[in-house]
Amino acid sequence: MTTIHQQHSADELKAIFEDYLFTKGYERFPKVLYQPAMQIMRMKAKRIRPVLLLTACEAFGEDISEALDTACAIETYHNFTLIHDDIIDEADIRRNQTTVHKAFGTNKAILTGDAMLLHAIHLLNKAPRDKHFALMIAFEKVAAEVIEGEQYDVDFEDIPEVSLDEYLNMIRLKTSVLLAAALHMGAILGNASAEDQKKIYNFGEKLGLAFQIKDDYLDTFGDQKTFGKRIGGDILQNKKTYLLCLSLSKADERQRQQIFGLFNEKDEEKKIAGMKAVYEQLNVHKDAFAIMEKFYDEALESLSALSIGKTQSSRLFELAESIYKRNF
Repeated sequence: MTTIHQQHSADELKAIFEDYLFTKGYERFPKVLYQPAMQIMRMKAKRIRPVLLLTACEAFGEDISEALDTACAIETYHNFTLIHDDIIDEADIRRNQTTVHKAFGTNKAILTGDAMLLHAIHLLNKAPRDKHFALMIAFEKVAAEVIEGEQYDVDFEDIPEVSLDEYLNMIRLKTSVLLAAALHMGAILGNASAEDQKKIYNFGEKLGLAFQIKDDYLDTFGDQKTFGKRIGGDILQNKKTYLLCLSLSKADERQRQQIFGLFNEKDEEKKIAGMKAVYEQLNVHKDAFAIMEKFYDEALESLSALSIGKTQSSRLFELAESIYKRNF
């Protein structure tokens, strides 16, 4: 009979994870790159992905002690992508702190990211032998998908217009699949059935879509103190967001030309204000909330279908709600 272990709250799991992260997680990391790695790893963060992984492991009745290495691998990989993402975006601020490439130089930031990717694999190699192969397959898949999504994101900056379907596929690859993989890997470590692994992955994928569209909204209409990044950053980069793609699909010819004209606006404040005005005129912020709610409802449907029942999955429901209702 399987032993059902204690289920911790998200805050408790975050504390357990960070204790591991900062005492054991980087023991074999290259010393010459340790400080820039810690620059991003010590930034204030919600630790959404490792907490999802650990929560999934506990939901299926297993102890998290053998899941901490894998949780650290996922968080390390995620932060590796952020370092390189900030370089590509030429971003100065991440979570209200100086980005790694601004603090240590671009070359060291690139090498730090490379070392973090390798360290994630090192951490995965510490997983229980009977779970190792399945975890590596899951990680290889998601690592390739995230990089593919990032390239689409970069490519889209040079394309005047992309469809909503193209955009949704990009954010699925860049953001959603890593949330889904964290849950999937937690389920693997929790000895979940193949069917439950599929359902919890679908839960994470739909939750991730809602999460990223919320991120698009907050980048334009959020508060910098809570959001942690400059408001309007996506607009300045001409990034294709749900708000922009939806606006182009709804706009008349005059409004479309106004949007395209703002792509070349050099005055940053004027560019941000102008694009926000178009978004508000087209009412796309309300449409964005509608699609977020649709994806969130679909995520909860997959979560409700798990064989473990609502009591065992209650922490996952709580996490889903906190992620969906976030303002950070």
